[in-house]
Amino acid sequence: MKKTTIGVPVAIGAGLLLALAAPLSASAHVTIDPGQAEAGSYTVVTVKVPNESETASTDRVELSLPTDTPFTSVRFVPVPGWSAELVTTTLPEPVTVGESTITEAVTSVVWTADAGSEIAEGSLQLFPLSVGPVPDTGSVTLPADQGYTDGSVVSWNETEADAAHPAPVLYINDAPAADHHGAATVDAEAAPAPADAAPADDVLARVLGIAGLVVGAVGIVLAVTARRSATGKTVN
Repeated sequence: MKKTTIGVPVAIGAGLLLALAAPLSASAHVTIDPGQAEAGSYTVVTVKVPNESETASTDRVELSLPTDTPFTSVRFVPVPGWSAELVTTTLPEPVTVGESTITEAVTSVVWTADAGSEIAEGSLQLFPLSVGPVPDTGSVTLPADQGYTDGSVVSWNETEADAAHPAPVLYINDAPAADHHGAATVDAEAAPAPADAAPADDVLARVLGIAGLVVGAVGIVLAVTARRSATGKTVN
């Protein structure tokens, strides 16, 4: 009888794949960077859009802007291969900004890919956006819709803790939440973290990475044991 065993390279490869896949799967969310801004300032935030689908590409991104604390200035930085549209709408209620009362504002920005410029699997696209003045409030939620070439849309609009599709948040007077999805960038001087503290994403990645290495080690042991058993037997 001929016995089939798992080769050592295959076992090691399985462990390495699990270890490498952990950080990739943990961070694939639509986020903004930086995640903090000073009230009254004009700031440039970068919308980071990774492609999460294995079968389709991202061809449309829409970022919603606040209507209760609107930005009076919104400008996009041109991105090669993509067109951008500033959508102006009438506000639900007039809002006083400084000495002016405004009834209309840019309430969303829509980026659309040219043919051949879609965000493919494993790719990340950056969309810089200048907004201001930043409202004097706790934080501003910026929901995003991510459209794919197969017609599906993923809405990044959830605000609860540990949300599967968290909305990007711009923190102003509030301290950034402990967001394991990376929706906010924490200023180390403003909110120092303990030296031994690690983001949940890193913890998850490490756990899965260790698990992958354990799987690889077990595979090696099984492969060696099986080979020794096979060589110690007489083939009829």
